[in-house]
Amino acid sequence: MRYSGIHWGRGDLALLTEYWWRNRQFKTWQIAPDKPNQAPRLFEAGSSEDRYADKGSPVLRQDARGRSVLLTSPDGGSIYRIGMGASPEGDRPFLDRQRLVDGKTERLFHSTGEQFEYPVGLLDAEGKRIITSRETPSERPNFWLRDLSATDKPRALTQFPHPTPQLRQVQKELIRYQRADGVALTGTLYLPPGYVAERDGPLPLLMWAYPGEFKSAAAASQVSGSPYRFNNISYWGALPYLAEGYAVLDNPSMPIIGEGDAEPNDSYVQQLRANAEAAVEEVVRRGVADRQRIAVGGHSYGAFMTANLLAHTGLFRAGIARSGAYNRTLTPFGFQAEERNFWQASDTYAAMSPFFHADKIKAPILFIHGEQDNNAGTFPMQSERMYQAVRGLGGQARLVMLPNESHGYRARESILTMMAETHDWLEQHVKPAPQTEKPKAQNQASAD
Repeated sequence: MRYSGIHWGRGDLALLTEYWWRNRQFKTWQIAPDKPNQAPRLFEAGSSEDRYADKGSPVLRQDARGRSVLLTSPDGGSIYRIGMGASPEGDRPFLDRQRLVDGKTERLFHSTGEQFEYPVGLLDAEGKRIITSRETPSERPNFWLRDLSATDKPRALTQFPHPTPQLRQVQKELIRYQRADGVALTGTLYLPPGYVAERDGPLPLLMWAYPGEFKSAAAASQVSGSPYRFNNISYWGALPYLAEGYAVLDNPSMPIIGEGDAEPNDSYVQQLRANAEAAVEEVVRRGVADRQRIAVGGHSYGAFMTANLLAHTGLFRAGIARSGAYNRTLTPFGFQAEERNFWQASDTYAAMSPFFHADKIKAPILFIHGEQDNNAGTFPMQSERMYQAVRGLGGQARLVMLPNESHGYRARESILTMMAETHDWLEQHVKPAPQTEKPKAQNQASAD
C-alpha cells in the first residue's frame, strides 16, 4: 500500500491511513508519534468504494497554534466521526462517538428521512451541542443549533432566502433502475414546476452525467445521493434548463466495472452503452421523456462520455461536451483511473477514443472549452481537433472557445456565453419535434 494521509491528535495518538488504488483497499493505523518503538495497531480496514460501510471522517479542532488535530472526548478515550450515512434509502448523515480501544461506535445524531441534515461541527468535547446544516428540496441549507442532551427543539441560526424562488416548485425524485446485466443504477430526475405527465405528456430531456470506475458490481450498485437535498439550480449543471421546459436526469449512474483482474476500461464502451440504454428506457417508461428528444452532456470526463455515446449509440438527439479529451493517444501515460500507458494497452486507448470513431457521430455536438485550459488531460487542442474531425467527416458540430478560461469557467461573460450556447443548441436540435414523413395522398399511393 501507499501512504494516504494522517490525522494528528496528541503525543500518544495519530491515525495514519494507507491505500492501494488497484483494489481500492485501505487500512488505518493508530500510532503514538512520541513513542516510535510502540507497534502500530490496526484501527480500521475496508474498501474505499463501500459507501454503506463508511464510518465517516474524524472531527477535528484547532490547537493553540491554529493547526487541525483530532477532537477527543474529555477522558481522551474516544474520537468523533461525521459521515454521509449512505444507505439503500439514500444519504442520511450522522455523528458518531468512536472508542479508540476497540473502534466501537455510539450514534449521537442521525438525519431523519424527511430532510437532509448534516453535522457541521461540535461546540463541546462531550458531543452534546452541535451545529448542523439542514435542507429540503424547497428550503436552502440553513444552520441550526442542536442540544443532543436535551429535549428542546433545534434552534435556527440563519434564515437564508431561496435564491431562485421562481423554481421553488421544481419536482425531484431519486429514481432506481437496472442495466441489462443486473447492476443497480440511480439518478435524480427533475421535472419543471407544475408538470403532470398524464396531462402534459413526454418532455425533451437533458441527461448530465460523469462516469466512475469500480472494482465490484456491488459497490457500483450502491445508492448515491438523497431525495431530500435542496434543489440548487446552479449555472454549472443542467438544472437551469428546467425553466425552459426540459426534464433533467442529473448524475445518472455511469459505472465502469472491472472485477478481479479485469480492467474496467477494457469494456468501457460496452458498459457505457448499457448504462445509457438503461437510463433512457427508465425515463421513457415513466412517460416523462420523449425518446426522440433526449440530449446528453457533461464536463471534462463527462464530455468524453458524451462524445463516446454519440459515436456508439443512437440514443441521443444532440450532445453538449465541455472541456473534454477525445484522443487518448494525447494522454499516453494514463488518464482518469487508467494506470496502463498507451504502449501497454493501445487497443483500449483506441477503442475508448471518440476521435477514432468521429465518422460515426451523426447527432449534432456542441464543444465548449477554456482557451487556457491547463488541466493535463484536457488541453484545448482536444476540442479543436475533435471539432475538425467531426466537421471534416460531414457531421454537425460547433466549437466555442472561452478566452482566458481554464478547466473551470469563472468570468461572468464566459458563464453567460456557456449557458446561452447550450440553450440555443438545445432549442435548435432537441426541443423541436422530430420531422416525420407526411402521409401520401390516396390517389398518389394508388399510383405508386
